[in-house]
Amino acid sequence: MTKPAFTITCVASDRTRPLATGEVNVPGAQLDFRFGEPEAIFREALNNASSEITELSMSSHIITTARGDARYVAVPIFLSRAFRHSAIFVRAEAGFSSLADLKGANIGVPEYQQTAAMWVRGMMSQAGVAASDVTWHVGGLNAPSQGERIKISLPDDIKVNTLSGADTLNEMLLSGRLDAIISPRVPDGLVRGDRRVARLYPDLKAAETAYYKETGFFPIMHALAVRKDVAEEHPWLPEALFTAFTAAKRQRQEEMAMTNVLRVSHPWSVHDFTEAMQLTGGNPWPYGFARNRDELEAMTRFMQADGTASRKVDPEELFHPSTLALVE
Repeated sequence: MTKPAFTITCVASDRTRPLATGEVNVPGAQLDFRFGEPEAIFREALNNASSEITELSMSSHIITTARGDARYVAVPIFLSRAFRHSAIFVRAEAGFSSLADLKGANIGVPEYQQTAAMWVRGMMSQAGVAASDVTWHVGGLNAPSQGERIKISLPDDIKVNTLSGADTLNEMLLSGRLDAIISPRVPDGLVRGDRRVARLYPDLKAAETAYYKETGFFPIMHALAVRKDVAEEHPWLPEALFTAFTAAKRQRQEEMAMTNVLRVSHPWSVHDFTEAMQLTGGNPWPYGFARNRDELEAMTRFMQADGTASRKVDPEELFHPSTLALVE
């Protein structure tokens, strides 16, 4: 019997490649992988839903779920996670040394709804800076952009300006028109070594480790998602995907611990991986709903507070019911 085939669009990573190469198979299904970059993947998924399965921005998924027009349902496979202390860039001469210093600042973001920006706004709120305490500027980081991937409506107290013409966030920061940028990608000014731009956290590893120890969160960015009509027609698929993607992640983690031949091009990869395993209790990249519920609850709370979500979403709403009880 021929297995049903599904297209999947995602970022190529150690968590997805084993399925693309056939090292790990999805029980009962055949996947046709299409690799790309997050910005293009999300824009296509949210506006056209062309792939049956996709990597999806969690912030955009929460937005569409809150307003009732989500075309995908998530599986608790978190394909992207990242500490976002590294996403905060500031005007060096401003003298900022903490998130609390950003109150009243002009801050640039590629998209207000971006998950990276949401996490930083959540961190800012815990430092006493509300989203309404800042003036936000939305536009391309190093080149003009298309703006928000989908239309969003924000409360009147959230001040957002959209860049026009050839303006970029990088040039606005260098010229002093912005005080800071929140972006998962690095502005050209810092890449070139321009001394007018600096990171808010000079020692990123120390800041990220302290945050993890305080919160237990390794911030979720993207989840695997199945188009709703496909999930309805193939209700077994979300659980099958969970099983396969979990196996792929475990396979790569086992390889990272090997010492006979290094599997990644990093001299201290085994040492770093061992340290991460010890810090995280043996699971540095957890999948599953229950293990991540507190973090997902924080995300939905942050998004109600920053105006992106029109209501407080219960984390359970975001995921296919068959996956809620699944554990690694």
